[in-house]
Amino acid sequence: MRAEILSIGTELLLGQIVDTNAAYLARELAGLGIDLFFVSQVGDNLDRLTETVRRAHERADIVIMTGGLGPTEDDLSREAIAAVLGETPSVDPRLEAELRGFFASRGIAMPERNLKQAWVIPSVTPLANPYGTAPGWWAEHNGSKVIVAMPGVPHEMRRMWEHEVMPRLESHLGAVLFTRILRVAGLGESSVEERLDELLHSANPTIATYAKRDAVDVRITAKAATDDAARALLAPVEARAREALGAHVFGVDRETPASVALDILIERGLTLATMESCTGGLLASAITDVAGSSAAFLGGLVSYATALKEQWGVPAEVIAAHGVISVETARAMARAAAAAVGASVGVGVTGVAGPDQQDDQPVGTVHIAIASVASGAESERVSDTSQRFRGDREEIKWRAAITALSLLRLHLLRDN
Repeated sequence: MRAEILSIGTELLLGQIVDTNAAYLARELAGLGIDLFFVSQVGDNLDRLTETVRRAHERADIVIMTGGLGPTEDDLSREAIAAVLGETPSVDPRLEAELRGFFASRGIAMPERNLKQAWVIPSVTPLANPYGTAPGWWAEHNGSKVIVAMPGVPHEMRRMWEHEVMPRLESHLGAVLFTRILRVAGLGESSVEERLDELLHSANPTIATYAKRDAVDVRITAKAATDDAARALLAPVEARAREALGAHVFGVDRETPASVALDILIERGLTLATMESCTGGLLASAITDVAGSSAAFLGGLVSYATALKEQWGVPAEVIAAHGVISVETARAMARAAAAAVGASVGVGVTGVAGPDQQDDQPVGTVHIAIASVASGAESERVSDTSQRFRGDREEIKWRAAITALSLLRLHLLRDN
């Protein structure tokens, strides 16, 4: 199967937004073993868009469009598809009712211009979009070639791709697809590829690596006649990948560094507290983003002030001897965090996120410590790391929080 991606929107051509949708879809198609030969960006002009869709439809088996499904006059993806297929749009009563219900549930009168989001043509199957007001289109003309139109908003597009488009693609591929994603921490993408070199050229299952913000993902996809056969085909390749990557594999599929660490805490009946300086609460925020985090996370303390750290139980003599930005202070913060709320595990993070150096410590310096404590006693065991991260303030804070979660996971596993 040959595919082509079209990204719609003048804002793309002006450089006002970055086309992350095309990159995501290219990776998805590669994982499915679908050949991608062209990626185009087209502005909000009906003639140019129609011509681009027509050309793509002629040379590809499936055309995947993102953007241009909004309610305004310059949202023209529906019009272009209808023109290429020679069909006339009309309002679908069911989609109209859903659209009006969406606005009514929010106490808002629906602008009539939104009605175009309920359009369909005879060749179209609407694709559900629970995250927004724009249904997608699966346009299958004469039972052969397909045009898929999805919203340009990334989280809407990704949900629609995973839940609406992928299942339909399976029938066109004439096979069942089964995918396993191994999530990897502590290795860069090139290092992961190096370890998996002998597996990367496999035709079925296919295997590929993707650098994500919180991990490197290793995607393994098998294609077979049945789900059981696809799983059986994938299993030995997954085993070899896990063997090559070892403890760097921290989770699978949609698991995150925070969700995996919390699962271990809950499984072992442990509780967690944090004390953060340079991350400004980002670590606690990542933890509380996980459903059910309240079962193990008792609370977090955030402060840049030395006086507050001392007030919360960080010994003044530790700060005086080693400074606020030191691994010794991070250890003391971890113990103090656990003691402050009666948790069995504490995390301390201190450092310099920027923009300027602090206490003669360069920007990017971060110290992280994890302390397991016996009830009311001294620290039983401490894990710590000192890092120097590159990037702006936001990037340093993020990388420090992710590193803290990875260290927490490894710390808990060593307790096993």
